[in-house]
Amino acid sequence: MKKIFEFIQEELENAFEAAGYDRGLGKVTLSNRPDLCEYQCNGAMAGAKTYRKAPIMIANDVVEKLQESTCIQEAEAVAPGFINLKLDREFLAGYLNQMSEDAHLGFETAKEPKTIIVDYGGANVAKPLHVGHLRSAIIGESIKRIGKFAGHHVIGDVHLGDWGYQMGLVITELKKRKPELPYFDENFAGEYPEEAPFTIGELEEIYPTASAYAKEHEDYKEEALQATFLLQNGHRGYRAVWKHIMNVSVTDLKKNYGNLNVDFDLWKGEADAQEYIPDMVEYMKKEGYAHIDNGALVVDVKEETDTKEIPPCMILKSDGAALYDTTDLATLIEREKLYQPDEVIYVVDKRQELHFVQVFRCARKTKIVNEKTDLQFVGFGTMNGKDGKPFKTRDGGVMRLENLIREINEEMYKKITDNRTVSEEEARKTAQIVGLSAIKYGDLSNQASKDYVFDVDRFTSFEGNTGPYILYTIVRIKSILARYAEMEGSKTDVKLLSACSDSEKALMLEAAKFNSVIENTLEELAPHKICAYIYDLANTFNRFYHETKILAEEDNERQASFIALLTVTKKVLETCIDLLGFEAPERM
Repeated sequence: MKKIFEFIQEELENAFEAAGYDRGLGKVTLSNRPDLCEYQCNGAMAGAKTYRKAPIMIANDVVEKLQESTCIQEAEAVAPGFINLKLDREFLAGYLNQMSEDAHLGFETAKEPKTIIVDYGGANVAKPLHVGHLRSAIIGESIKRIGKFAGHHVIGDVHLGDWGYQMGLVITELKKRKPELPYFDENFAGEYPEEAPFTIGELEEIYPTASAYAKEHEDYKEEALQATFLLQNGHRGYRAVWKHIMNVSVTDLKKNYGNLNVDFDLWKGEADAQEYIPDMVEYMKKEGYAHIDNGALVVDVKEETDTKEIPPCMILKSDGAALYDTTDLATLIEREKLYQPDEVIYVVDKRQELHFVQVFRCARKTKIVNEKTDLQFVGFGTMNGKDGKPFKTRDGGVMRLENLIREINEEMYKKITDNRTVSEEEARKTAQIVGLSAIKYGDLSNQASKDYVFDVDRFTSFEGNTGPYILYTIVRIKSILARYAEMEGSKTDVKLLSACSDSEKALMLEAAKFNSVIENTLEELAPHKICAYIYDLANTFNRFYHETKILAEEDNERQASFIALLTVTKKVLETCIDLLGFEAPERM
């Protein structure tokens, strides 16, 4: 189904051509003066020099050709040469009727679907999720959902940090506490226990203790580094401990990501790329891409057009150890082998941009990815407290993600129980749903690359540009539709008629923008555009609601048209919040 914008532009292109001008001048934009018109065209201004005519003369010629248009109700030439446009109300109603009948609301899915891998999450095992993991999870999940909605084969990969120094620290601390465990007995040849020698709570305490101790004791740090080396080189006992760490951590991570309504198709990590590193290193050496620099193996990635220094991409340190560059490149080789992606999108802290510039350039220079594979970096800003600094607990520590979710849910629970009498069970369930909208919308409504302030009071408000306000609007629509369904003489097969008021037409126009918004969001990987759209849509609906007696309307056909408009508005809002990663309750 064509976007409504495309219908209008086609009319303008035809009118320019019919008037004797280049149809390419018929470019249409949303009006920047909605008080005057709904769409506008500035093509007459652009054509003035070519045709040596005053812009207003060209505009008048085009407007004359638009008089018979079926989709434009009013076209006006305004000095010095603008063409102001208002849509035909019958055409608009018909367009929305078509939208409402389509499962995708008229959005055309990809004719040639791409395989897209979205790399987001990036949690380290053996550590609890904290607020620093929030943005990657929320933004990445939304990008994945938008891609799938558009018809692409999208694969979400958590890409765990599961192979580095933190593993050596955990193994060393566990050995210090429980030296009698068979994992540390070099002569043990039997089967290792199936049950982990620690709980998730103990594991999460072991790592920070070991990390702090290593900073003060060089011998302990060296032991942890040696444990990391042995693990990565196949030490049988340490590999068994590592498997326990992975099983316990991933189970807990799945629970916590699940609380955010975030899920991954792949639970892979750095460890999965290890088998590809030796051959990759040998290939880069053999083909002359890599060379030794101060003992390290590097690939030069600077380009003549660079305005700032881009250091070489380091493949191996001077001691032969791999780095993030190494595992990210090896992961690209693995992804190429297993999935042949058309696109790989990394949703990562924007402070890692240089790392990804190096990795992307190295991958292209060494030809380890298909030359047509699109590598994209979506860098996000930090989530800050009201003091403008990274979000902390009241005592200054890094806040665990589950504690943040709990705080938000408690705040929503108080507001729900303050406003009305509901059962404890329903209030708790609703608080979770609305709380998640507060967190996700609060984050996603900001442009990803920008830092933002996480303001609990503002994000949990039922007024203003917030998740709870959007949900409250959807619940209001659900309530009206439910009451209509119970009324005598209500219809199930309802159709929109042409709008009978300005507020009704405004709501129709806003709902009709859905396809353009989703297409633009996908092109720019910018979920904040959906947030801006549904906030405008919710505001436009609430204005219509306050000006219109929907259920008291005496004309049955007109009332059914109102219901049809509410139905398509609800579908648009619910589709959009699903793409953002949350849902609406039945009542609030």
